[in-house]
Amino acid sequence: MKKIVLPLLLLCLTSASVSAQEDVQATTTSDTDYNKWSIDINGGLNKATNPMAPGYFIKATNLFHADLGFRYMFNTKFGMKFSGGYDKFESADTSLEFETSLISIGIEGYANIGRIMEFETFTNRLNFLGHTGVGVSQMTNDRFEGEDHIGNFIAGLTLQYKISERVALNLDGTMIHSFHHDKTWDGSDYDKTSSQGFDASRYTATLGLSIYLGSHEKHADWYVNSESDKLDALEKRIGDMETMMNDSDKDGVPDYLDSEPNTITGVAVDSKGRTIDRNGNGVPDELESYIESKTSNAGTNGTSGSDMDLAELINGGYVNVYFDFNKDQPNAQSVSGVNFLMKYLKANPSASADVIGYADEVGDTEYNRDLSRRRAENVKQILVDAGISASRLNIVGNGEDTSVSKDSKYARGIVRRVTFMLK
Repeated sequence: MKKIVLPLLLLCLTSASVSAQEDVQATTTSDTDYNKWSIDINGGLNKATNPMAPGYFIKATNLFHADLGFRYMFNTKFGMKFSGGYDKFESADTSLEFETSLISIGIEGYANIGRIMEFETFTNRLNFLGHTGVGVSQMTNDRFEGEDHIGNFIAGLTLQYKISERVALNLDGTMIHSFHHDKTWDGSDYDKTSSQGFDASRYTATLGLSIYLGSHEKHADWYVNSESDKLDALEKRIGDMETMMNDSDKDGVPDYLDSEPNTITGVAVDSKGRTIDRNGNGVPDELESYIESKTSNAGTNGTSGSDMDLAELINGGYVNVYFDFNKDQPNAQSVSGVNFLMKYLKANPSASADVIGYADEVGDTEYNRDLSRRRAENVKQILVDAGISASRLNIVGNGEDTSVSKDSKYARGIVRRVTFMLK
């Protein structure tokens, strides 16, 4: 028996330890989507075999055995359990009379055989758990004073039937192999002269419940991370990386490194994507000098081509005002977009503009439509406060921009904006 139990114990405990380390590493990058704790309650029958004194026999099936355990799964395949149990053994009809009580505690490694063997391919209701470990027991009997303390090796198999995501029915069979007996099961002195020290054993057959604890929908006993889920997660990560490398304002700095991801295309920026604005008025120096030089020539040359160039920049979506998630006030990086339009409208008194608001796809559609309008209204108010007539600005709430993946936080940041259309 030692040749079977000891390797099984070592394998289970070692696997659980390795899995725990892997699980800790995994959870540093992402949270698990399943519960790990359960309370296991079982009750049923027991049967003890050797050692027994001559003339003493135990009933073939003794009622009563009960145990209570707290189980923690490191991942969907391996876990550990701390449990306590109570057994009572009574004499058979043909035996000298005795009654023995046994209190036990133990710690066991658990293997989720159903997940290891991929039971999910044919059932989501049935499962097997294998368990093995060590424990100690305290035996009392009215035939001797004090207690007999016993060491245990434990091995068993549990059949599970899932009633709901919170409760599973358990049918368990366990063998407890004992050593260090000073007394026989009937309470007699144990003659160990011919014993190898591991010839005492008892068996339990129980029915019980696993009650799952935690905030997630499923427990590790039943959670399946399918290949399609893994593929979806990988595709999402690749999509996020692609979006991170986008350069929305075409300034040569990827969006995820760009402190100002909405600078006007062609304007010089520093290594962090910020426009060079030495006078601090919110308009890039390079563009400011361009506007001033061109508008100063408008009086002598008639309608300047520069106005058309600037209008194309604005209408082409290169001048934007950006917003943080669920906010209707522009973020700190958006001042240049507002100032650019303000300077254009002041230089072109006859021009007017639609102020168009957008939201990302997260949340209720109607709420997002209202949010996009509030964003446009707040940008309009900034322009009005700067001296632009309100009659020259028309509010448009376009609601959700569905042109990017809603699963990418980087892409969503690009579409939470207000843009302009000159008229």
